[in-house]
Amino acid sequence: MPERSIFTTAVHAGERAPRPTFTPVATPVYPSASYVYEDFETLDAVFGGQKSGPVYARYGNPTNEALENAMAALEAGEAALSFGSGMAAVYAALLGAGARQGTSIVAARDVYGATYNLLDKLMSQQGVKTHFVDITDLDALARVMAEVRPVALLAEIVSNPLLKVANVPELARLAYAAGAALIVDSTFATPYLCQPLRLGADYVVHSATKYLGGHGDVLGGVIVTNHERRAALNELIKLVGSNLGPQEAWLILRGLKTLPLRLERQCANAAQIAHWLVAQPQVSRVNYPGLPDHPQHDLAARLYGGRGFGAIISFDLREGDAEHVAIFMDSLELVQPATTLGDVYSLTLYPARSSHRALSPETRRQIGIGDGLVRLSIGIEDPADVIADLGQALQAVGS
Repeated sequence: MPERSIFTTAVHAGERAPRPTFTPVATPVYPSASYVYEDFETLDAVFGGQKSGPVYARYGNPTNEALENAMAALEAGEAALSFGSGMAAVYAALLGAGARQGTSIVAARDVYGATYNLLDKLMSQQGVKTHFVDITDLDALARVMAEVRPVALLAEIVSNPLLKVANVPELARLAYAAGAALIVDSTFATPYLCQPLRLGADYVVHSATKYLGGHGDVLGGVIVTNHERRAALNELIKLVGSNLGPQEAWLILRGLKTLPLRLERQCANAAQIAHWLVAQPQVSRVNYPGLPDHPQHDLAARLYGGRGFGAIISFDLREGDAEHVAIFMDSLELVQPATTLGDVYSLTLYPARSSHRALSPETRRQIGIGDGLVRLSIGIEDPADVIADLGQALQAVGS
């Protein structure tokens, strides 16, 4: 090797080492924005798609690929693609399903607030008409699907924050009959509880920020689908650049290792806490699929196969206004008020002032989100400690 200037050596020394003869146990983080190959012919073949391999970060990354392979395996899908956020994944799935000017979408009426705004505002401005329907009313849904012939039917497997459970096999049947793609946001269920692709979904979307990452330290999204749809989505991501960073991909991949363990504990904790909330005089209604009187309790039991009923609870304070919700949240000591869910910590949120704040009060009332509705995301702590904290906060509301 020729002797070179210290300026040149400082830039190049230690880089582009020969391929190692070992395999690391944990997937490495590949922060490189671009990649080199031994010769131009190989690079050209990779660019042209004749050979697999990374060429530029917007086109793909080995760390992201490891995460995507893991998610495809967990969701029993053919392929997956990672995104910079859950909302980027929702939007990409809609575009992948064919949402264009002059087309229609049918969506669950009580979807996450940001998803509702995406459909009602941004997609509307792009000439896409969204019809919001109560998807638990299958007869009404069938009429709308037959009438508007949408390109996509979008539903959350468990709605946020009212926890209505979607009958995915029936939604798949109605979508197929109307020639629509079924997009299921399975963030609340995760692959631990349900694998919507096995039930007929075409796209499964996750906010990986939540249970997949699981520790409140990463933002990301994932779509799981088949090879053909994944290839089309990858062409889209190459154009718009909504990629997930490799460090974030690594954190989510690490989170997947303990996903079943965390969910098993969180579901058990949530069931205990939900039954306790039902008996509290300061609470007028509890929404949790694991309660026998939940409208879709039997459906959730079938879909989830006895593994639990999720770790999200919502409930209405009997004194249902923002002032009493503020007293409740300010009185909490262990449960943290945070605008997310799915962490190892137990968290609370006031939907009317956070996740669904952008909706008008009238729209929130139509959906069923009252001024006294509180959402809980149950963590992995000892449930007795969480109950004690909730109890003293409810007493503060009562006093």
